[in-house]
Amino acid sequence: MKQIKQCVFILAVAWSVATGQQTPERPASPRPDDVSQYVLGPEDQIKIWALGVEEISDKPVRIDPSGEIDLPLVGRVHAAGLTVEQLKSALAQRLTKEVREPRVSVDIVEFGSQPVSIMGAVNHPGVLQVSGRKTLAEVLSLAGGLRTDAGPYVKITRQVKWGEIPIHNAKTDESGNFHVGQVQVRDLLSATNPAENILIRPHDVITVPVAEMVYVVGAVKKPGPFTLNERESVSVLQALSMAEGLGVTPKAQDSKILRAVPGNGERREIPVDLKKVMAGKAEDMALRANDILFVPDSTAKKAGVRALEAAIQTVTGVVIWHGL
Repeated sequence: MKQIKQCVFILAVAWSVATGQQTPERPASPRPDDVSQYVLGPEDQIKIWALGVEEISDKPVRIDPSGEIDLPLVGRVHAAGLTVEQLKSALAQRLTKEVREPRVSVDIVEFGSQPVSIMGAVNHPGVLQVSGRKTLAEVLSLAGGLRTDAGPYVKITRQVKWGEIPIHNAKTDESGNFHVGQVQVRDLLSATNPAENILIRPHDVITVPVAEMVYVVGAVKKPGPFTLNERESVSVLQALSMAEGLGVTPKAQDSKILRAVPGNGERREIPVDLKKVMAGKAEDMALRANDILFVPDSTAKKAGVRALEAAIQTVTGVVIWHGL
């Protein structure tokens, strides 16, 4: 399953890259509505047109590390920290000495190296320095791809000054300072909705939540954690199926669900007679996120809480049941 998921992700990234190869070698200029709120920064490359001023027109200019550009007739102009519209106004003001009613346009040719933060269930989380135009799939690939415990969606958080997030569910948070949106991992990997493979902006924060889990431990064939993916719950029998069924010597009638009690970190025990459940004589109860289904071993020397503690530590490598 892990290999299949990685292959699908690679295909999705390859699709994104192949699509990008249809554009010129230098990244195409973004549409005006893409950059209406974009704030220019060092290493951004821009192209300026000024009607009747050939000395500065149609020549790529890169903003230097100090945030300035140097233009014939105009001199040095501080561009970093300005939006495209603000820079157009500043250049037009400078050109009034050369041209009556100057008409100026500014386009972004290439974005400079900018930080993008990626957190959560990726193989290499951290702050990436991203150059040029990168899609969400490409940035996830740069972070080593998704882990096998990745949840069903990717969250994108963007400062308002960098523009809106062009997906249908994007909204502004309560502070009014950030746009927040979610992209379904399934749609991104399968490329069923290419519009959601959005361009990532400087200072975006990409978060991949860890999937909700249920745990099956004890006398089963394949104990361990199992992801809920887009489901809110699975039944006891579904969870037992994920664990490939009972082991050789289960004490199935004494099984139990351990469920966290909100607010105090403890878990309450819910008795489950798996024999009756499997025979259709008892309710096939639902397991919620972080529930533990424990099946005792009839031959185990330890019993009760100690046996459960040992099983959980063996399977997960950490104590996930507090207060033992």
